[in-house]
Amino acid sequence: MADAISAPLVTRRVLAAGALAAASGSVGAEAAAQGAAPPMAGTVPLVLPRTEFVYEAVFELAPTLNLGDSPLGERRMVPITGGSFEGPNIRGTVLPGGADRQLIRKDGVRQLDALYELQADDGAVITVRNRVLIDDPGAGRPRYAFSTLEITAPEGPHGWLNRGVYVGTLDSLRPQRAAVLIRVFKVV
Repeated sequence: MADAISAPLVTRRVLAAGALAAASGSVGAEAAAQGAAPPMAGTVPLVLPRTEFVYEAVFELAPTLNLGDSPLGERRMVPITGGSFEGPNIRGTVLPGGADRQLIRKDGVRQLDALYELQADDGAVITVRNRVLIDDPGAGRPRYAFSTLEITAPEGPHGWLNRGVYVGTLDSLRPQRAAVLIRVFKVV
């Protein structure tokens, strides 16, 4: 008897959560309709983060240096030799001297940890640490290449970069050129 009562109650709660999420304009309605709504969706609407474009950068790269195997996988380093970046509120050059340290894990997933500097057109130097996870499984499955970025800018005209959470995408420009394209978005 308890099961007969609780099933309709659960269904009503899931439908109510879906209706609430739909009314709030969030994409949680689809999850709720499939019975996968988070437990608190009826109390706090499920609203997914949005992003806004900040800049895209082209990084010119030197040949990869193999650093040898480790217990976790193959280690590599890719020196950054220059490049450029541009967005709606900022533009400039990629300074040479940065590097992308890579770990090619035993399962084939690549973990990148890049540290580099960008110089805005007004001379301000901005430091970026970009951590990327790349899974390129092949066999018709989509490539996954996303990152989180820590951006540190001097106070002043570019201080707004210090007040955000940033995510990015990474695409290779090979074989046309030894470079990568990174697009950066602020989570809003």
